[in-house]
Amino acid sequence: MIDCDTEVIRKGLALLEDKNYDGAVELFEQAKENSDDSVSVVLSLLGMAKYLQDKNNISEALKCLSDARYMAQFSKSNTAKLVNEYAQGTVDFGEGNKEVALIHFDNAKNIAMNYGDELSIMGYVLTRAKQIKNGMDFTLPIKSDPLVSLVKIGRSITAVTDINVLLKVIAEETKIAIQADRCTVFLLDKEKNELWSKVALGMDSQEIRFPADKGLAGYVVQTGEPLNIPDAYNDPRFNPEVDKKTGYVTKTILCLPIKNNNQEIIGAFQVLNKISGVFTKGDEDLLVAIGGSASIALENAQLFKEQKELFESFINTLATSIDARDKITAGHSSRVKLYSMLLADELGCDEKFKELIEKSAILHDIGKIGIRDSVLQKEGKLTDEEYKHIQEHVKITHDILEKIHTSDDFKMITEFACSHHEKYDGSGYYRHLKGEEIPYGGRILAVADVFDAITSKRHYRDKMPIQNVIDILVSGKDRHFDGKLVDTFLNISVDKIVRVFLTENHHSLKDEDCETLSHFNLRNICDFITDENSQNKHIAELFNFYYSGNKNNIEG
Repeated sequence: MIDCDTEVIRKGLALLEDKNYDGAVELFEQAKENSDDSVSVVLSLLGMAKYLQDKNNISEALKCLSDARYMAQFSKSNTAKLVNEYAQGTVDFGEGNKEVALIHFDNAKNIAMNYGDELSIMGYVLTRAKQIKNGMDFTLPIKSDPLVSLVKIGRSITAVTDINVLLKVIAEETKIAIQADRCTVFLLDKEKNELWSKVALGMDSQEIRFPADKGLAGYVVQTGEPLNIPDAYNDPRFNPEVDKKTGYVTKTILCLPIKNNNQEIIGAFQVLNKISGVFTKGDEDLLVAIGGSASIALENAQLFKEQKELFESFINTLATSIDARDKITAGHSSRVKLYSMLLADELGCDEKFKELIEKSAILHDIGKIGIRDSVLQKEGKLTDEEYKHIQEHVKITHDILEKIHTSDDFKMITEFACSHHEKYDGSGYYRHLKGEEIPYGGRILAVADVFDAITSKRHYRDKMPIQNVIDILVSGKDRHFDGKLVDTFLNISVDKIVRVFLTENHHSLKDEDCETLSHFNLRNICDFITDENSQNKHIAELFNFYYSGNKNNIEG
């Protein structure tokens, strides 16, 4: 939405909030003629304004809303859909169709939470919904209730443990509650004496870091004093350089420190451009209250982040201990992790599942700690007794991981890790599970584990030719492996596979070769090799150049 349209729309919303319906209708009528990008939003608000001006305008209002709804769906604009749901709900509320109105308000809320609320409509939506649920009259003012906003923020942030997600949620909810255009939540990094954030709403999400004594946020962190600036460009403390770089125009600023329960400053709010007028003492009080809830959630999330980093360091150390036992197979767990993640990505698995797969792959061979060096590092074929001994590593993996007292998620990691040698037909070990009895994560690891084992050098053999590798995977479908997972793995573009190969010898993939290989998968490579008349022999040769670990390779 372009800036001039946004300003007009916000002015119109302010007129509606002040019950100046004639002024709002006139403004939206003019905006309808001059707007291109925001015409569906303007039509929705015009329809609502005409209805609020006079309920006898119901037919005209509904026509505006119907046209706006069609345009919103056609343009796929979430802002237009949000405004249309809010306007339609308001008209239904006025007509006494309260249940239908609540459906529209709930739709509007879901759109705002999932896709953002650049016009700060949510406060109006929540207030209207509250009026219906409490049996209040339609004619009451629609100014957003600060208490509703505060409760909503508390509910929204309680279950969030990812610090980056939490920063975004708090900033979004605060922006809505304060009725402002932008909000950034900065955290204090005491070790580096820096303020940082990963969200600046209305701009690209990226990490921002600067010394903790710089800028307005730095000022409130150092002094503990709030800043309420009604006219940014006439205040010497404001630095206009950011506006010059981005094209944004800062008008009003509210900046407050965030304090924890011990009254220690842990960060700062920086809220820009009150939608209507300037920031008030009430806004300051509301921001202090929000900070009280936010500080607890932020400190908990920070603790969770530190615990997660400690845990990841712990499991990486465990995996490294296996690598240290045998230099030939060093890096195996890391490559199995990468192949597993490629397969999980190709399958479209969600982020949480991929995180479990990643940790399972790192730990899948931890049980080899209990295998004798004479067996683990033996050059040549294992005896039957030695093979049975090395098979014990899966049970040892289970026993080790089971003793680590942690979350339910880690129990899944344990199950995945200790089932990577199970076979789809039930002939694997150590529990002889069959088909879908084998945890899905274990089936993914099985494909990745075997693929890395036969594409890597071992004590007793070199890498297998790639066509033999693919034959083993294909012949193992629904016997050794879940056939659907094999098919999916063979569909992964080979530039991604090659990048994993290259982690073994620390070589790099040339940019032009990456582009070429990205158009083919492992099945294609096998076909190019076996078909004597193939016009793509050079593609197979390029793949084998990297697969062989050619030391003449240089970075692109």
